[in-house]
Amino acid sequence: MSAPSSRPSGPDRPQPAPAPVVRLTGARKEYGPVVALDDVDIDIRPAEVHCLAGENGAGKSTLIRVLSGAVARDGGGYEIAGRSMPRVLAPAEARLAGIGVVYQELSLLPELTVLDNLLMGHFPSRFGVVSRRAQRRRAEEMLGALGLADVPLDAPVSRLPTATRQLIEIARVIGADPRLVVFDEPTTALSEKEAAALLERIRHLRDRGTAVLYITHRLEEMFEIGDRVTVLRDGRSVGTHDFTDLDENGLIAAMVGREVTNLYPGQRRAPGPVRLEVRGLVPQGFPAPVDLTVRQGEIVGLAGLLGAGRTEILRAVFGAEPPVAGTVRVDGEKAVIRSPRDAVRRGIALLTEDRKESGLLPELSVRENTTLASLGDCAGAGIVSTRRQQLKADTATRDLRLKYGTWDDPVDSLSGGNQQKVLLGRWLGTDARVLLLDEPTKGVDIGAKSDIYRIIARLAEAGLAIVVVSSYLPELLGLCDRIVVVRERRVAGEITADEATEHRVLQLASPRREHVDDAALSRRPDPQEQP
Repeated sequence: MSAPSSRPSGPDRPQPAPAPVVRLTGARKEYGPVVALDDVDIDIRPAEVHCLAGENGAGKSTLIRVLSGAVARDGGGYEIAGRSMPRVLAPAEARLAGIGVVYQELSLLPELTVLDNLLMGHFPSRFGVVSRRAQRRRAEEMLGALGLADVPLDAPVSRLPTATRQLIEIARVIGADPRLVVFDEPTTALSEKEAAALLERIRHLRDRGTAVLYITHRLEEMFEIGDRVTVLRDGRSVGTHDFTDLDENGLIAAMVGREVTNLYPGQRRAPGPVRLEVRGLVPQGFPAPVDLTVRQGEIVGLAGLLGAGRTEILRAVFGAEPPVAGTVRVDGEKAVIRSPRDAVRRGIALLTEDRKESGLLPELSVRENTTLASLGDCAGAGIVSTRRQQLKADTATRDLRLKYGTWDDPVDSLSGGNQQKVLLGRWLGTDARVLLLDEPTKGVDIGAKSDIYRIIARLAEAGLAIVVVSSYLPELLGLCDRIVVVRERRVAGEITADEATEHRVLQLASPRREHVDDAALSRRPDPQEQP
């Protein structure tokens, strides 16, 4: 009689890993002299949330483009459900093979209706005739799955808030029932409640067998829903780990290749005299005037829920949306601001929330975008000097750790975080005295956040008056000297840094103070963001 086997059997026997839905082996992609992906391996299994982590410029966006067929890989293998994909893969072929992507930069057509955007390329028809009734029924099902049943199907997408547009984009992708859904920073524009609902929807996708590739800079989200994570650094894969074998500090170290401590700047010197003074400002749609003062060397945060009116205040001060009433003074002098040009002349700069729609000019180069606000310094006899532009761009971005191929590369070839650094560098190249920052670290990784916070603190030390809008409360608490809370387009209160807590800010920001969002209060902060 043979000896009994020592291998476990029955329910205790380890089950083999399922065959991957998607597999990349040795993937390589080059953009001229820049190697964006270098021998990258990743496999994504059914019924799995697989996270992709790395700093901006690590290769995450390029990997997504390879998966979706947006760019052709230069080397390596690509399989979908065991079938080998050609090196040059059209996006339509990738979609037919089951790859759905929710991009960070929205791809909806703003002038079309919600209905048309949802069903673009998939119009229900019979005998070649499009059925509007079937269209509406299908669109209602897609929206209902994400809790968007109240969104009007006939409304142009351009009239909807950014957060709603993001959810419509997600509904469109999920509605095609893909094998793999790629989420690229899906919660950036969402409230805490909307983000929690989306994460629950992603769990539902996983539980029904769909493979998910999830990309986010919010580490707490990775640990909340992720099963495994692949880390990219400088275009190479440095490992794939089960989340059960990893903690946040270990993940950060793998991502940046260095220890990140003291993310927020420490104690700064006392602020000087008032630099920005706003009195009786009534932005479009505000029921009451807004008063705001910011001193030299002071960082003031604007907190509030989505739609509270924070961005509208910045745009009114900058002249992008001229206010109904009010005065703005810079260093005691009245500034008549009817347009952004007037604001720039008065030393006021604005870093916009949406870098794609209102910040960058994608058809221009990295150098041209960086020097756009300071062309007068780059010109002689009315002609812009490329050499002067080069010097200005080098100086403005010296401390930003900007990753690019050449200055002549199109700015949209950069990663999202590096595009944000270009916009920040644009204003560093001017003689701005007041800096208005709207979500300055939106879609930016931990390493780049550290760089941006350091630059903001340095500018404050140099005497600039800085206003920061952020939806991420730990950022405001760690960075600002004072926090002004906006609720329903009114200033609800002001808190000093010593008094400020997440609970106190949310009490002021909530329309019904007794019903502060418990999920927001209990959200676990990133340990690396402790000062």
